[in-house]
Amino acid sequence: MVARAVTIFHHEERGGGTCCPPPSPPPRDPAEDLRCITTTFQYLHTSGWYWGSISASEAREALLQRPEGTFLLRDSSHPQYMLALSVKTRCGPTSVRIEYSGGSFWLDSISPGLPQLQSFPDVLSLIQHYTGSGQTPRGPASKDIHPETKPDPDKHAAKDSGVPLRLMHPLHKPEAFPSLQHLSRLTLNRHTTDCTDLLPLPKTLLRYLQDYPFYI
Repeated sequence: MVARAVTIFHHEERGGGTCCPPPSPPPRDPAEDLRCITTTFQYLHTSGWYWGSISASEAREALLQRPEGTFLLRDSSHPQYMLALSVKTRCGPTSVRIEYSGGSFWLDSISPGLPQLQSFPDVLSLIQHYTGSGQTPRGPASKDIHPETKPDPDKHAAKDSGVPLRLMHPLHKPEAFPSLQHLSRLTLNRHTTDCTDLLPLPKTLLRYLQDYPFYI
């Protein structure tokens, strides 16, 4: 959970005048959001476990017979969200929306004890964090995926019955199973975290590793 610093502005009264509120932060350049979102989708298409615009029921069918902790990314069916994480929990398949704002992604806050989960610059970093850290955010305890598509009142009602979302194994699309080259990249990234650029490899291979700096 990220501790967010808050700056408190103190204003002195001068000659009986009124205090002016602090200036608003400059508006975010839409081009920055476009770059951030474009980068995330490039990573997702390379991953092989982004299933695109499949429906909630299709995601449920894909995960239903899989082991607990199997997950995939798909387009959210809610108009206010881009993506949803669908995962097989001990209670069956379910989904969690992924929120985006100001260049950061985070899992929708679905537990009363977690007002906002840690944010990340792209969705792949978010998923890798929860698969590698052993942390288990909580999701709705349901045997189907439909809570992700219900109106907000139903969504909030599910908060009191959360189950841990264990992210263990990504489920690749059948037509997007990773190549041997990509599997080798994942292995190298897993064992050379934060020092890939120091490997004694040709620049072309280094660029290939850096084009997808993840191990999932």
